[in-house]
Amino acid sequence: MDITADDRRRVELLEMVSKSGLKKLSLDDLLQLRSLVQDKDYSHNKKAEKSKSRLLAKINARIYDLEEGKWL
Repeated sequence: MDITADDRRRVELLEMVSKSGLKKLSLDDLLQLRSLVQDKDYSHNKKAEKSKSRLLAKINARIYDLEEGKWL
C-alpha cells in the first residue's frame, strides 16, 4: 500500500489536533482536514468509523464557529 501526499497531510493535521486541539488550526487547515477525513474509508473498522464521525462533527462545529465569527 502506497502512502500518498494526502495521507501524509491528513496524519500531519491529525497530529496537530491531537497535540494542540482544533482551535490551533486555521480555517483552511480545518477545511482540508475535513475533506481528507471524509475521503478516508474506515468501513472495515467500526470503532474507527465512529471516531471519524465524532471528529467530523467537531471539525464542522469549529468551522461554523470561525465562519460565524467573520460576520460579527
